[in-house]
Formats: sequence, C-alpha cells, structure tokens
Amino acid sequence: MSMKKLALIGAVTLLVAGCSSVNLDNPPVDDRSSGAAAGSGDSVVAKTAVTPVDDGKSSQAAIANVSRLVYFDYDSYVIKPEFQALIDAHARHIKADKSRKVVIEGHTDERGGREYNLALGQRRAEAVRRSLGLLGVADSQVEAVSFGKEKPVAQGSNEAAWSKNRRAEISYR
Repeated sequence: MSMKKLALIGAVTLLVAGCSSVNLDNPPVDDRSSGAAAGSGDSVVAKTAVTPVDDGKSSQAAIANVSRLVYFDYDSYVIKPEFQALIDAHARHIKADKSRKVVIEGHTDERGGREYNLALGQRRAEAVRRSLGLLGVADSQVEAVSFGKEKPVAQGSNEAAWSKNRRAEISYR
C-alpha cells in the first residue's frame, strides 16, 4: 500500500474513534443560574437576552415620520442616493409584518406623450420596487403601477411644479 492510503486509513480510524467517545445520550447540563444551586428551592431569576415582542405599534410610529415620496430627475428613473434612507426605512417596516402590502405609484410631469409617460412612471415604480426587493422585501408584498402624468400634485408648467410631479409614492394597503 502507498503512504497516502495508509495516512488516509489512519486519519479515518482516528476520526471514528474520537467520535465514538462522545456520549450523545446524556449531554452535560450547564447550570447558568446565578446565586442558588439547582434544586435548592431558592427562587432565582436568571438574566436572559430575550427580545421583547414587537406589537407593530413601534414600527408604525417609526414609519409615520418618514416620507413616502421618492423624487426623480427629468426623464430619469434612477433613484438618487438621498432617498436610500427613506427606502431602507420602508423596507424594514414592510418586512416586519409579512401581511403588509404596498403599492408603488409611478408619476411623471406633464411633458411627453401619454404612452411615454405611462412607461416612464412604470419604470420609476419598478425601480423603487426592485430597491425594496434588494433589501429583503418579498415580491408578493409590493405592486408597482404607473399613473404617468394623470395625477399631478402640483399644477403649472414650470420646473417647480414639474419637479414635484416626477415621483414615486409608497402607498400602504
């Protein structure tokens, strides 16, 4: 036999012998109570790292002060870095309750044709939806729709009005 085979057989034998010495029927019990010995009858409250139950109210309150609007540049569906914290906060809120559903509504300003604006609004909504998905939000919790230029929040034909209309809105259902 070669040296490699002998070394392999020896290693396997040592491994099997080492595993057979572990008693799996009676694992050792580690008493971590502080103070009294186990079974002494003294009442000991052990300190644990139990996480409190989240009733959803703290999450609701935390999201109440977070904007639900993501604004975009002209003719763009790229999410600006300044809106990443907003999307992160909403992702945490949505993931906290698997029954939460949101609709991302994409909007555009009045410039451009109806079909073009519907497509751009959809790309904006999808960009926010994908960002939420990358942060762990399930696809089944998020829907993306486009309203194009049909639901402006600001009237007017100037940059001030247009910039307010180029948005995606996070709407909870």
